[in-house]
Amino acid sequence: MRLFKNMLLTLLVMVIIGCIGFTFWLRDRYVVPILSYHHVGIPTGTKWRLNTVSAASFEYQMNFMNRHGFEVIGFDDLVDGIKKGHQFARNSVVVQFDDGYEDNYLYAFPILKKYGFPAIIFLVSDKIGTPGYLTWDEIKEMEKYNILFGAHTRHHVYLPMMSLPEAQDEIAGSKKIIEDHLGHPIDYFCYPSGGFTVDIKHMVQAAGFKAAVTTNRGKDHFNVDLYELKRVHMNNTDYEYSGLILWFKLSGYYNNFRHFKKGGGAHPRVMYE
Repeated sequence: MRLFKNMLLTLLVMVIIGCIGFTFWLRDRYVVPILSYHHVGIPTGTKWRLNTVSAASFEYQMNFMNRHGFEVIGFDDLVDGIKKGHQFARNSVVVQFDDGYEDNYLYAFPILKKYGFPAIIFLVSDKIGTPGYLTWDEIKEMEKYNILFGAHTRHHVYLPMMSLPEAQDEIAGSKKIIEDHLGHPIDYFCYPSGGFTVDIKHMVQAAGFKAAVTTNRGKDHFNVDLYELKRVHMNNTDYEYSGLILWFKLSGYYNNFRHFKKGGGAHPRVMYE
């Protein structure tokens, strides 16, 4: 019996030491989660996809953050804080959308206004005003309510598969088109499908963008490199298991456990696939 008690005590001590060690390991690995969405609502004829949520699910997720005291910060605040080496509060969150679908205005925007949350939407410049996408008037209205806009190329092309002149036109061209319509600088860029190379990254910098977001590509897991900012894909089922999935994605430690893509790729110039 005494031997059994000693074994239990030893096991308990090992568990405690392990937990303490794990806590110290996590301590310096916090990353402000950039929550990434595409569609909000069910587009006609479109199947559920990654980053697509129903209006009800988006409401649940925003309400969840509001009820549990998460601080939704603007993308400007995130970039400025990273530049300055700021220690963000461990409840910080950024909300972000790709492509600029009109359902962002119809369904997500009213919910963001309800909770007073800022967000950033990356626009495919040449699709603005076409069926299913935001109009310039809708974009200008959203800007009045702390919704920021960035560029996501002209035609939503996979940049590593383009020639360098074509990629240059997609990157710098999208910036100019949006700036000409809105009358102010566009500072942030989103790589379509997260794909980039060293050359493309340099083009984004040279075009005057202050930061760029990818998916789970690149070498920087902790969002120190402003031109390789990782995002957290949000799904329609993140509310399941009593919100445990959502808690995990909001924790700021998701990047420590997810799979990062490195090496290989469909094209020899793709360095971060």
